[in-house]
Amino acid sequence: MARAATTADTFNAIAEPRRRQILDVLAQGERPVNELVDLLGLAQPHVSRHLRVLREVGAVQVREDGRLRLYRLHAPALKPIFDWVADYEHFWSERFELMDEVLEDLKQQETDQKEQ
Repeated sequence: MARAATTADTFNAIAEPRRRQILDVLAQGERPVNELVDLLGLAQPHVSRHLRVLREVGAVQVREDGRLRLYRLHAPALKPIFDWVADYEHFWSERFELMDEVLEDLKQQETDQKEQ
C-alpha cells in the first residue's frame, strides 16, 4: 500500500523531526520565518518548505503584518495525534506504577541494610 502524501496527513507531516522542532518553537508564540531560521539553524528555503507542509495539514497558520509573515501553531489540527497517543497512556501509567514499586523495594532494602 502506498504511503499517504506528507502534506495530506498530520501524522506524516510531524514525523519529520525538523517540523516537530518548528511546532515546539511556535508553541511558545507567533514567529516570523527569519526568527525560525535563526532559532533552528536551517536555511530559509528549508524552513519555508517545512512551514508549507505544516500549513497544508493545518498545524500552523500564517498572518501578514505589513511585510512580515507571522506563523503560529494551530493546535486543533494536532488533536488526532493527541487522541491516538491518549489510547496508549494506560501502558505508560502501568509502567510508571511498576517502576514506583521497584524503587520502593530498593529503598526498603537500603533501609534494612543500614539498620543491620
